[in-house]
Amino acid sequence: MSDWIIGYDIAHPKRLARIHRAMVNRATPIEYSVFLFHGTERALRECLAAVERLVDEKSDEVRCYPLPSRGLQERIGKATLPEGIHWTGLPSSLISLY
Repeated sequence: MSDWIIGYDIAHPKRLARIHRAMVNRATPIEYSVFLFHGTERALRECLAAVERLVDEKSDEVRCYPLPSRGLQERIGKATLPEGIHWTGLPSSLISLY
């Protein structure tokens, strides 16, 4: 199992909504168009294949970046959740960041 950041820039609002719904079913939203995917390489390929069927390759862009398993992972800026509240939808490896 590994962690990946998947982000996208979609030109058409209806296509954007469809892709967002597809991603919410497969990954944890961090921002509207940025997701944390936690899973196997096979599950990642399936997720990206589902999104690929929805994008317009001429005007849309989808990017996927692996997160290091033993690297520095920090949040800079205002906390997303109030202090003391931990969102359990995140992988346990990232909960300590909050």
